[in-house]
Amino acid sequence: MLTKKEQRLRRARQTRIRIATQGVARLMVNRTNLHIYATVISGDGAKVLATASTAEAEVRASLGGAGKGGNAAAAATIGKRIAEKAKAAGVEKVAFDRAGFAYHGRVKALAEAAREAGLQF
Repeated sequence: MLTKKEQRLRRARQTRIRIATQGVARLMVNRTNLHIYATVISGDGAKVLATASTAEAEVRASLGGAGKGGNAAAAATIGKRIAEKAKAAGVEKVAFDRAGFAYHGRVKALAEAAREAGLQF
């Protein structure tokens, strides 16, 4: 019997294998109960090109303090922020890696905000 975390990581493995064959930068998302994190990793997986999360001090201040990073509005803010940082790093096109999380709620809000801000995936 697999634990919930093992099931999620198993789902994530297939996506990562498929993305690796594409050779494009990947936008990786991780969510916890309190925060959501987004990272853009180079196509070869060697370098982190940009990061954004609700755990950053200035983002926390704009969201209204601690414990406010676990909602869809906060995820949308991070989506917009990661798109801006990725473009600054010269990345226009990414593969979306939801790390086994369902494309729903906060993960979906982050993805849609990143698309609106000009990232292609």
